[in-house]
Amino acid sequence: MNMSLVGRQLELTDAIKAHIESAVESLKKYNLDIIAVRVAVSADERGGKKGFSVEFSINLPHKNTIVVKQKDKDMYAAVDIAIERAQKVLRRHADKIKAHKAVKVSEFANLSIPSIDDELEIDEEVDEIVPMELDLYKPMDIEEALDMLKESNMQFYIFNDKDDKTRVLYKRKDNRYGLY
Repeated sequence: MNMSLVGRQLELTDAIKAHIESAVESLKKYNLDIIAVRVAVSADERGGKKGFSVEFSINLPHKNTIVVKQKDKDMYAAVDIAIERAQKVLRRHADKIKAHKAVKVSEFANLSIPSIDDELEIDEEVDEIVPMELDLYKPMDIEEALDMLKESNMQFYIFNDKDDKTRVLYKRKDNRYGLY
């Protein structure tokens, strides 16, 4: 891994360089084959306030460059926060790589595919749901829907009324009918 340190508007001391180098070394734990890391530290003075800006540019193979920028009043704090953010990005990338499992062609050929006969066997204990088509095409009067509900042994009846609203007519416990 190539590493370059750049100081803009300030002189980088040995202590600052050692702190940044140890922070960059912590990025190796993700085993991502980092090509290069460029760290630019600059002093900012705007509006009479002093501050520091740290920028990490991390080059990975087969991935775009990761750039993390952080500003703070304290240079060490800015470096630490920027490293935490860079670690978060690299950890997510490493997790994606670990979660993706490629299957070899030879392993794929050995996979067993269930036959159609196995799928047709139905357990007697399992409730079966049979889809039915609803007759919601033509609008009905409420009286027609009430007659349909009375003739059947259903608890409710769904229909479209003359105003093209979907309505529900249902039997109540007191032998009366409700309408939504």
